Amino acid sequence: MFSIIGILVVFGAVLGGFLMEKGPVAVLIQPSEFLIIGGAALGTMLSANPLHVLKKIVSGVAQVLRGSKYSKKRYIESLKMMFTLFVKARKEGLAGIEMDIEDPAKSAVFSKYPDFLKNHHVRDFVCDTMRMAITGGASAFDLDHMMELDMDVHHMGATQPASALATVADSLPGLGIVAAVLGVVLTMSALGGPPEEIGHKVAAALVGTFLGILLCYGMVGPLSSNLSKLVDEEQSYYHVLRVLMMSFIKGMSPALAIELSRRAIPEHVRPSFLEVDKACRQKEEPAAAPAAAA
Repeated sequence: MFSIIGILVVFGAVLGGFLMEKGPVAVLIQPSEFLIIGGAALGTMLSANPLHVLKKIVSGVAQVLRGSKYSKKRYIESLKMMFTLFVKARKEGLAGIEMDIEDPAKSAVFSKYPDFLKNHHVRDFVCDTMRMAITGGASAFDLDHMMELDMDVHHMGATQPASALATVADSLPGLGIVAAVLGVVLTMSALGGPPEEIGHKVAAALVGTFLGILLCYGMVGPLSSNLSKLVDEEQSYYHVLRVLMMSFIKGMSPALAIELSRRAIPEHVRPSFLEVDKACRQKEEPAAAPAAAA
């Protein structure tokens, strides 16, 4: 949401200043310049990235416009979910959570958290790690190394869309110059014609440079920067889960593991001790009793 507001502020300020100087807005409407710059930018993005990166760019930009999904509420829900799982493991042993790990969709613990089930990367990160812990064939150091490798691979893939958008942003001023040069070529071919026609062509050529720079620094560049920050927030979420699982695997109590991982949460979304404690201690609401027959 804030990204949309920011883009509107950028374009509103630029157009507002232009109108304050009595500038004619109609001269900025140059479909041919839009086609040259936008089409060329799209072509460079298609030629520079494989299909899976292009899909991530689309979903990443959509996520930027919606905002970060790693809010305080998301962290509290995740800590509560893992606390429930660890308490069950303490009571029944690691073998007691084997069915939860093997089939999360049918798990009495995980099925209450659709956001967790929907994100297959996070779901597999948690379940695969706990599955290895249940087998007993891996040490805590080995499990930590596995999680680190998993996080590194995921982070590398997650940063590709932001890098691709940054490359497109860097190319936009150059593409604006290309559009301007083409406009100058047309202007030179019209020398000797009416002054109004020559002036219109010069204005169209300059609009190409203007659009390239504005789209670079006013829209695509900021979107790329925002997407990069969302990737960092996702990495922080994985880090919290890593700390949480490693703490429990090393023998800490569920409550202590939760508190240790809470302190690994970024400060701007970190819940308080009392908020987490209240959520973890809160019992599930009982199912409503059926209405009595008349």
